[in-house]
Amino acid sequence: MTQTLLEVKDLKTHFFLEDGVVPAVDGVSFYLNRGETLAVVGESGSGKSITATSIMRLIPNPPGRIVGGEILYNGEDLLKKSEKEMRDIRGNRISMIFQEPMTSLNPVFRVGQQISESLIIHQGLNKKEALEKSIEMLKLTGIPSPEKRVHDFPHQMSGGMRQRVMIAMALCCRPELLIADEPTTALDVTIQAQILDLMHELKEQLGTAIIMITHDLAVVAEMADRAVVMYCGKLVEEAPVLELFDNPLHPYTKGLLRSIPHITDTQERLYMIDGMVPPLTNLPVGCAFAPRCPEAQPRCHAERPTLTQVSQGRRVSCWLHEGGAR
Repeated sequence: MTQTLLEVKDLKTHFFLEDGVVPAVDGVSFYLNRGETLAVVGESGSGKSITATSIMRLIPNPPGRIVGGEILYNGEDLLKKSEKEMRDIRGNRISMIFQEPMTSLNPVFRVGQQISESLIIHQGLNKKEALEKSIEMLKLTGIPSPEKRVHDFPHQMSGGMRQRVMIAMALCCRPELLIADEPTTALDVTIQAQILDLMHELKEQLGTAIIMITHDLAVVAEMADRAVVMYCGKLVEEAPVLELFDNPLHPYTKGLLRSIPHITDTQERLYMIDGMVPPLTNLPVGCAFAPRCPEAQPRCHAERPTLTQVSQGRRVSCWLHEGGAR
């Protein structure tokens, strides 16, 4: 029987700027089971990373603030935790891999010191024990000569190695939940594949549940069990990955999938979704995707659809699917 590890309910994170309120995450709800990988998909600016940093309670305030909703981790609302309680959870029970390892690692500390910090704080190890554990984690992540590399500074490592260091840091306390925010974006294709294989192996070994934030649908196909698609701070579709690829329901999801190049394609130009993502300070009336949608109806420009369950494990926010799957 599957057990729910994380449940996000009607999460709202807004940024209060001089030119208006930005609803970066606006009523997002989803769940994650133990040992499962959930992909969060969407274009830049769709709210994926803000959702992740909201779960970690790392929203910079000001200008940002979580203004509503619940984030239930093992049944307990993280939004009601004190900052001290959150520090005990972050890097220990919930860890995060950030987009760019060079800006996430401290350039003036050796990588061994940076991995050791979590072990000393959360597991009570002394410096010697923490360094030994750090070497073990670097070895687990496939870094050659880890007993030497543990004394390197971040600038002495390649992008792929720095990303492996970030994974070692995130997993050293064996968290229940790992949030990976575009973990392969800055890496070449070969290193991307190695990092994804590594994350999959570590998930199998440690039983860690993963939230994979990405705009790369090839990563989704390879890594995820389920996926949620975001657009303009809202969830527009949720489905098991195989069903999402075989039968996307929302026109935005269809557009994303059509944009993927295939080796058998004979067309000269890749498909692209017309138009631009609207500014969050000036969203259109009705469905935010309607101005770009090839299937839009008059109702789409007048009324905002709600996220509706259309079949087992599938939800979609689109008037085309009002009242259930067709």
